[in-house]
Amino acid sequence: MDHEAPNRVHPMIEDVKEQFRSGKMDRREFLRTSTLLGLSAAAAYSVVGMADPTIEAQAAEPKKGGILKCSMPVQEMADPATYSWNEKSNIARQIVEYLTITGPDNVTRPYLAESWTASDDLKTWTFKLRQGVKWHNGDEFNADDVVFNITRWLDPAVGSSNIGLFASMVTTEGEGENAKKSMTPGAVEKVDDHTVRLNLNNAVLSIPENFYNYPTAIVHRDFKGDLSKEPNGTGPFTLTEFVVGEKAILRRVEQPYWDGEVYLDGIDYYDHGAASAAQLAAVASNQVDMNYEFDIASLGMAQSIPGFTIYDVRTAQTGVMRFRTDKKPFDDIRVRKAILLCCDAERYNELVFGGRGDVGEHHHVAPIHPEYYALNRMEQNIEEAKSLLAEAGYNDGLEITIDLGNTNGPWQQQVCEILKEQLSPAGITLNLNLMPATKYWETWQTAPFGFTAWTHRPLGTMVLSLAYRAGVPWNETAYDNPEFEAALDAAEAIVDAEKRKEAMKTVEEILQRDAIMVQPVWQPKMFLANDKVKNLKAHPTQYHQFFKVWIDS
Repeated sequence: MDHEAPNRVHPMIEDVKEQFRSGKMDRREFLRTSTLLGLSAAAAYSVVGMADPTIEAQAAEPKKGGILKCSMPVQEMADPATYSWNEKSNIARQIVEYLTITGPDNVTRPYLAESWTASDDLKTWTFKLRQGVKWHNGDEFNADDVVFNITRWLDPAVGSSNIGLFASMVTTEGEGENAKKSMTPGAVEKVDDHTVRLNLNNAVLSIPENFYNYPTAIVHRDFKGDLSKEPNGTGPFTLTEFVVGEKAILRRVEQPYWDGEVYLDGIDYYDHGAASAAQLAAVASNQVDMNYEFDIASLGMAQSIPGFTIYDVRTAQTGVMRFRTDKKPFDDIRVRKAILLCCDAERYNELVFGGRGDVGEHHHVAPIHPEYYALNRMEQNIEEAKSLLAEAGYNDGLEITIDLGNTNGPWQQQVCEILKEQLSPAGITLNLNLMPATKYWETWQTAPFGFTAWTHRPLGTMVLSLAYRAGVPWNETAYDNPEFEAALDAAEAIVDAEKRKEAMKTVEEILQRDAIMVQPVWQPKMFLANDKVKNLKAHPTQYHQFFKVWIDS
């Protein structure tokens, strides 16, 4: 194929460069788009007059040795394809790896794939795999591993959220409840031992980024279904002890690592619970070197611990108070719109995050996302909310319940309490059904009204494909709108920055119009680490990229 010719430069790259030079595309979007099209990160950074931050010289010579200890919940981690929590993937990503890697700068670079090329129409993608990479059992990493994983992800019986993310490789037969998804025949093919080709149903720019979504870790082609029992990977560490709710102990494997020197002897994860205070207490008492996260209420405590640095990052992490659109009373769009009209989004950011977050617009695309289009903010209108409720038959008010589990902190309950207060003037009584986090995750997809935490993705289109396409595993709203999916497909295919934002405006307006969620705020993220831990960076998705971290003993 023409696009697979050696040293080929995608024709759209010159257009992207011109968009940047003319001011139509900002630096962040240029770096992201040009690298997705196959330009190296170093070359992309040189265009904007900067050095690639991943190859900057370190201030001191790295020292080898030592165990990095981290306080973080330790959950079951059997099958990476079905992971629904970052914490699982943070342990697993030290063992198994990804075709690509997206850094803290939101730029996607080669990883197990050493390069990729796309056809002019972005419907055919060819990935050249890195040679000389060994599995811990001595097998060579090759195209069979990649084909095995993609085929498995796109099998509905596996239950992987990747079937939504890679919707361009999936065919749907039937409609409504009878709809069945399956991988499109020929969607993935092995070209040779170190080349894999993807054949898409429609153009998608974000394919390389999709391969660093946390359920896309590449497992061995003979994977039996439980990584915690068979920790065979290509990464620098293996699992030596694992107890859910207690600890995960990783040690460096003896064989040479394909990506050069690894400085840590091991990584120990200890579960002190999800609460910020418990994690920070472990930090303060020197039981651990760092923690996973803490909330804004614990900022003062974190600032008081000497010898530690606070790492913070702006993110697209959020909480979605979503409606199950097929269950009463939320099957009536007038009820859903009435609830949204009671919401004053500014108040959530002020009261919960002290203004450190971003204000949401009820469509799950964040200001940090490169394709985000800023809509006119929905204004609170209690009288219109009352009118819609009366029209829907609730002249005497409405009583509803929201399920929540504070799955990543008590800020979720604070958000729900603010909503409760804002709904009251319209005659809506909101009850909070607070339950243990583990209980919430048993019912998060079926609750008529629930508060679900969603992690950061580098693109809004990624999270929308995961969460709101019809019939995908993580569609907790039961939303089914072909108009939305067609608009999302169109946005995913556009390279021109201004045109993509315009396309995303349509996507965002549809979601806001259909009122399937209350999503008023975006969450900032913070963690604490000992100053002796070097080359550590905050990632907006809270991914632990520890392969070049070292400890100054």
